[in-house]
Amino acid sequence: MTSPRKPHLTLGTLPVAPPVVLAPMAGITNVAFRQLCREHGAGVYVCEMVMTRALVERNEKTLRMITFASDEHPRSLQLYGVDPTTVRKAVEMIAAENLADHVDMNFGCPVPRVTRKGGGAALPYKRKLFAQIVEAAVQAAAPAGIPVTVKMRIGIDDDHPTHLEAGRLAQEAGATWVALHGRTAAQRYSGEADWSAIKNLKESLQIPVLGNGDIWEASDALRMMSETGADGVVVGRGCLGRPWLFADLAAAFTANPTRALPTLGEVTTTMRRHAELLASWLGTEQAGVVDFRKHVAWYLKGFPVGGDTRRALATASTLTDLDNHFTHLDPATPFPTETLGKPRGRTNSPGKVTLPHGWLDDRDDDTVPTAAELEDSGG
Repeated sequence: MTSPRKPHLTLGTLPVAPPVVLAPMAGITNVAFRQLCREHGAGVYVCEMVMTRALVERNEKTLRMITFASDEHPRSLQLYGVDPTTVRKAVEMIAAENLADHVDMNFGCPVPRVTRKGGGAALPYKRKLFAQIVEAAVQAAAPAGIPVTVKMRIGIDDDHPTHLEAGRLAQEAGATWVALHGRTAAQRYSGEADWSAIKNLKESLQIPVLGNGDIWEASDALRMMSETGADGVVVGRGCLGRPWLFADLAAAFTANPTRALPTLGEVTTTMRRHAELLASWLGTEQAGVVDFRKHVAWYLKGFPVGGDTRRALATASTLTDLDNHFTHLDPATPFPTETLGKPRGRTNSPGKVTLPHGWLDDRDDDTVPTAAELEDSGG
């Protein structure tokens, strides 16, 4: 394992040690999953992305999404917005009502329903609009001392890279740090992340740069920081079905080679805990267990569990259902080490990025796209 640097990453006045951030993932990084991850290791754990307009309008779903545990600190909230005015109102609301301690701005989402409105990974191409949005967030957050960070991708596609200019603009606007996913929007989650882009961005900025993309193991985090000079890492798909990855990361950054390789019995205990936390957050056991279903395949990846049992767990509706199906598993089954270092979660093929009509015509056009703000949160 690569020897760790001694990083000095801070978020406002808060030291971030180890320098690890949980990436926002729609439908995943709710208060229940964040609590489960926090129980394994330290870092910054960001909630699901929420829309600025939905927040300002106090959309019931959005307000539930920004729930934080009483002992969660810092409370990190990721915003998506395309209109600087709405972004400013949303951050002013966060500051005035003490809704979060940290605001992360999303400029990396490649989902078509986001990019077709000019948002997410499409937005940094419009450099003036991008700068206005970051400035609005920073200015609105400043009186409350709330740090604002930026997460983005390399660009729309290989022909339209934006990360170096966007990084500079974010720095000039007062962003605390910039996190870069080493893929373009067109790559989506295919292929390999380009860590050299993270290195180039780090070399061009004075503020901290965090790297994101293909961190499947703690050793990947150390290697990324060594190869790129990044000040920290952002972990997304690598922790799906493996919240104990944060224990591995905490150990790795103290030069401890210990890693968590739970038996199947220990994994099912974690699965049960996850379902319980979801039930508590969503208000009913059935809602929690149904929401948990999406996690079953990730937790059981590589374990010799038959298809019938997998299907039964993925269609359970109560905690008792889960318990009954767990009895068919051998708790002593060792962790499948052949899955280590392999991609987890969604993988897909590259594709053309869906953009508003004429989006690429003028980089300095700062017109807010018509009906830019989505009606719902997530993505």
